[in-house]
Amino acid sequence: MNTLQDRQQLIAAAAQKVGKGVYNDSRNANKTITPRYEHQRASTKVMTLEEAIRHSGLKDGMTISFHHHFRSGDKVINMVVDKLAEMGYKDLHLASSSLIDVHEPLIEHIKNGVITRISTSGLRGKLGEAISKGLMKEPVIFRSHGNRGSAIANGDLHIDVAFLGASSSDPLGNACGYSRSDNAKSICGSLGYALPDAQYADKVVILTDDLVDYPNTPASISERNVDYVVEVESVGDSSKIASGAIRDTKNPRDILLAQQAAKVIINSGYFRDGFSIQTGSGGASLAAVKFIRQSMIEQGIKANFALGGITAHMVKMHEEGLIKRLIDVQSFDKVAAESLKNDSLHQEVSSCEYASADEPGSATHYLDIVILSALEVDTQFNVNVLVGSNGIIRGAIGGHPDTAADSALSIIVCPLLRGRIPCVVDEVTTLITPGSTVDVVVTEYGIAVNPRRPEIAERLKAAGLNIVDIRSLKEKAESIIGKPAALPFGDKVVGIVMNRDGSVQDVIKNIVD
Repeated sequence: MNTLQDRQQLIAAAAQKVGKGVYNDSRNANKTITPRYEHQRASTKVMTLEEAIRHSGLKDGMTISFHHHFRSGDKVINMVVDKLAEMGYKDLHLASSSLIDVHEPLIEHIKNGVITRISTSGLRGKLGEAISKGLMKEPVIFRSHGNRGSAIANGDLHIDVAFLGASSSDPLGNACGYSRSDNAKSICGSLGYALPDAQYADKVVILTDDLVDYPNTPASISERNVDYVVEVESVGDSSKIASGAIRDTKNPRDILLAQQAAKVIINSGYFRDGFSIQTGSGGASLAAVKFIRQSMIEQGIKANFALGGITAHMVKMHEEGLIKRLIDVQSFDKVAAESLKNDSLHQEVSSCEYASADEPGSATHYLDIVILSALEVDTQFNVNVLVGSNGIIRGAIGGHPDTAADSALSIIVCPLLRGRIPCVVDEVTTLITPGSTVDVVVTEYGIAVNPRRPEIAERLKAAGLNIVDIRSLKEKAESIIGKPAALPFGDKVVGIVMNRDGSVQDVIKNIVD
C-alpha cells in the first residue's frame, strides 16, 4: 500500500488526528523572488523614530525605559523625549537604569508635563538638584541595579516601550554595544542594564548609528525581542563613558586609601588563588586593584573572575593571566568595550544575572571581595552613596547594596573629610547600603571593622594595620571641623529608596534653600 492515493489518505487521516490542515503547495505558486540583500534592507522593522513611536502603541501615562551605558555621552534619552514632547505625549513614566548630568534637558519636560514619574538608580547634576528641591509632584523611585532587574522580571516595574541605544544593529534588530564593521561611530561594550528591558518590555525599539548587514553576530539583544529599528545620526559619545564618577585617580589621598584597601584585601583571608573581586566606580576603589597586582604576581595568585563595571586595568590583568574571566554588566571605557568584542573569556551579563537577589545563579552570590566608595558612613556602618552632604541628590545606588550584601568581604573606602564635610557621621543622610552588610571601612585615619566580623579585625591587627573603632573616626572628624548643622529638609518626599528585596528602605525629603 504505497500508491499516491493511499499516501494522501494517510496524510489526511494524520492531519485530522493532530487537528491541522493538509499542506497545499499552491501557496508558493506566485512567490516573489527578492535578492537577499534587498530583502534584509527592506525589513519592515526599520523606520523613523516617529514611526516607531506610533507603531509601538505608546499612550499617555505609559512607561518608557532606557539604559545609561554611554553615561555622560548618552544621546538617546534626550533625543527620544524631545520627539515625544513634539508629538504631544504627556504623563509618561521614565524608567532609566540611571540618569546623568547630560540629561539636564529633562527638567523642561518635567515642567511641561511630558514626564511625571521617574524610576532610576541615580540622578546627577542640575536634574538631581531640581528634583531635590521639589520639581516633581511624584517622588522618584530609586532601585539598585539588581533590584531594577528583579522588578522588571517580576512585573513591579512594567515597561510598555523600551528605547535602547545600540552601537550596531542589523535590520532585524540583532543588536550589541560594539560593531564589527568599519563604520562604527560609537561603542559602549556591555548592554547589561538594557537586557531585562529587551526581554520583558511590551515593545522594544533599537536605536543605532551603525545599521549593519544581517546577521549581526554575536548579538547582545536578539531580533526575537525587537519590534522596531531606528537608524539615527549618533546614539552616544564613547569618549564620555569614562568620566564623572568613573576616574583613574591621581589624587594622593585616593592613592593612600587605595593602598590601605589593598592591604586589607591581602591580609583578609580572602586573598587566595581563585578569589573573585569587584570594584566600585570611585577613584580609590578602582585604584585598589592596581596595588594587589604585584602581590598576586609574587604569591602566584590568580583571580577566578572580576565582576561588574570592567575597566582597562582589569582587561590588562586578564590579558596578563592574573584574572581568568571578566564578567561585564557595564564597560567603563573603550578598552573594555573592545575586549568584550574580541575575547571569549570576557562575558556580558544582564543586570539580573549580575546582581538580582531573586536569581540563585546571579554573579554577586559568588563574589568574594568588593571594594566600594561612599559619600557617608555612619557609626552603625550604614552607607549613603546617593544624597550629598547638602541634601542634594548627586549620585547613584548602582550595585552598591547588591554587592555588599552578597560578597564575602565588603570594603568601603572613603576619606574622613571632603573639604569641610565629614564623611563618617552619627547617622547617614539617606540609607542605601545597610550596615549589616558592610564589613570594613577604610579611611586615611584608620580602618574600622564591623563588630560582626571579629575574625577580620584579628587578621588585620596581626598584619600591623591601624584598626580603630568607627566612633573614634566620627569623633576625629568632628574635632577637626566641628559637628555639622542639621540640613534644612522640607516636608515633601522627593525620593523613595527601595531595598533590593523590593521593600521600601528610606525616603528623601526636599531640601529648602
